[in-house]
Amino acid sequence: MSIAIKRVYEPFSKADGYRILVDRLWPRGIKKEAAHVDLWLKEVAPSTALRKWFNHEPEKWKSFLTKYNAELKGSAALEELQALRKQHKTVTLLYGAKDEQHNQAVALKQFSE
Repeated sequence: MSIAIKRVYEPFSKADGYRILVDRLWPRGIKKEAAHVDLWLKEVAPSTALRKWFNHEPEKWKSFLTKYNAELKGSAALEELQALRKQHKTVTLLYGAKDEQHNQAVALKQFSE
């Protein structure tokens, strides 16, 4: 069971396995058919308040991880994500952010390992 992360704007690949969009908002400029998303698990995304506070500012990353982890504790969405990991050989977490190092997919992968 492996977890990969990928920008939703990158080309689809069968090697992605089960593709889960982990953004609360649908990514701009991409049609649902073109995204090849198996599940849109928006409930696992950071709250709107946390997302706006973080604003993808790298200096806030450590605080973001702490706050996001606190939001996820006991979350049904996180439990669903963990169950999906067990059901599929490969799960790819899709995100729309331009910052490839500081986003919720990176955080979710860290929390799941």
